[in-house]
Amino acid sequence: MPSRPVTRGPVVLMPAFVVVLATTCWFASVWQMRGMDMGAATSLGSPASFIGVWTSMMAAMMLPAAVPATLALLRTDSRVVAGLWFVASYLAVWLVFGIAAYGLYREHGHQTAGGLTILAGLYELTPVKRACRERCRELVRSGGRFGVYCVGSSAGLMLALLALGVMDVTLMAAVTAIVLVQKLLAPRPFLDATLALAIVAFGALVVVTPSAFPLG
Repeated sequence: MPSRPVTRGPVVLMPAFVVVLATTCWFASVWQMRGMDMGAATSLGSPASFIGVWTSMMAAMMLPAAVPATLALLRTDSRVVAGLWFVASYLAVWLVFGIAAYGLYREHGHQTAGGLTILAGLYELTPVKRACRERCRELVRSGGRFGVYCVGSSAGLMLALLALGVMDVTLMAAVTAIVLVQKLLAPRPFLDATLALAIVAFGALVVVTPSAFPLG
């Protein structure tokens, strides 16, 4: 069976749409978080309000790292609907992750925040992290499956964000940058270990010197 010719339009326009959507959601997230308590002791509010903020956050934070995967998909299936479904199902996985996080989240202090951050750093060194990171750099035709791999790859970073201040825009930006770099660059053991140890060290500092890290 002859292969379907790939048109250039969706291949160019869909990644641009993803970037514009992510940028718009950054502005929306910053606006939604104005005046919020950004520390570990912050309340997540009602389920409806949290889901609204979380959806904007995930689109802002995770869509930039999904651009290469979306582009790779469109090179094999140039239909706009395929790209839209990929992005929507990818974000749906992060929404499920957020709902689970909301159910498990409890207001906490420095000891818990630091301990969870240490766990987040240690997770960066696990085989699960490495395997998921490799898989979410490959061509994955399912946005849902791609989302699961990316959740597995970024779970430690998201744990640190939830522990230290889920509504902290600076932490959001830092996690976004790390996720994007890890999607674009192949694993480098030295750099990956350095990042993991830095996260562990930061968590230890939060535990040992809580006064230096106001968490709300």
